[in-house]
Amino acid sequence: MSHASVPAPRPEGVPADWAGLLLVDKPTGVTSHDVVAMARRALRIKGIGHLGTLDPNASGLLVLAVGVATRCIRVWQGGQKTYAGTARFGVVTDSQDTQGQVLATSDARPDEAAIRAAAAALTGDLQQIPPMVSALKHEGERLYDIARRGGTVERAPRAIRVEAWRWGAFTRDTADFEVDCSGGTYVRTLVHDLGAALGMGATLAALRRLRSAPFDLADACPASALREASPAEVLARAGRPLDRALDVLPAVPLTHAQAEAIGRGQSPRVPANDAPIGAGECSVVLRDETGRALALAHLEAAGDGAMAFPDVVFPWAVREGRMA
Repeated sequence: MSHASVPAPRPEGVPADWAGLLLVDKPTGVTSHDVVAMARRALRIKGIGHLGTLDPNASGLLVLAVGVATRCIRVWQGGQKTYAGTARFGVVTDSQDTQGQVLATSDARPDEAAIRAAAAALTGDLQQIPPMVSALKHEGERLYDIARRGGTVERAPRAIRVEAWRWGAFTRDTADFEVDCSGGTYVRTLVHDLGAALGMGATLAALRRLRSAPFDLADACPASALREASPAEVLARAGRPLDRALDVLPAVPLTHAQAEAIGRGQSPRVPANDAPIGAGECSVVLRDETGRALALAHLEAAGDGAMAFPDVVFPWAVREGRMA
């Protein structure tokens, strides 16, 4: 006799179609995927991903996309990041942090003025070579898997931007800092390059993400809350419903008829107003007359108005007879 599996009931206070962002303070010693798995168990929602990983030995803000918000991740990924960290001087490792194998050491140490000057040179638009110990792929294989076998491959430099360094406590061996930088920046590589510029090497001893614009660590819940608090409490404290989370995009209001057209896969004509035209996919959010987000779209000029081409249509906006 076969028994069909019965899905776990939805946690009390969590709507079946809840979608949005969840801000979590990741502790050290766990992976970003571990936190995603914790959220899936707590909310009993399988469709959860993250906007940008943190290394296991790093802590701080991890932004999770829940439900259909996973289809909108690109909207929030480009925000500026702020990190707090500690640089340790006189040591170089293969991973560019203190978790890696030591490759070289030096008894030399920089003074505060030298550190500040070297950091000033690592500010602005830069080209950064990603570390071998990273989750980037080369011919379908993660770089860290290649590194574990003792291998190395050429990595193309990537454009990043460092807005500012702010320095805190200095000791003979270490210096505390905060750095504002673009998404995709490897802070451990910044510290490695700082040490190279100073002539004695440096490695990242600690890292904590404070901000992933427009979201702040102060608004996150600790990862332990995913086990200890009710799902409704977690979402009330650190959740950002999709309608609110999409406020980062220009909004295009739709009439009832235009909303119906979007739900059927059509591209209605809309007033141009101040929304960006020709800005690329998912550059605007289409909202109904109540303000609810119906779709992500891009606009193309059409006479004195624009045509709205939907890129992501949310399930509640889809109408019967939707075009293929």
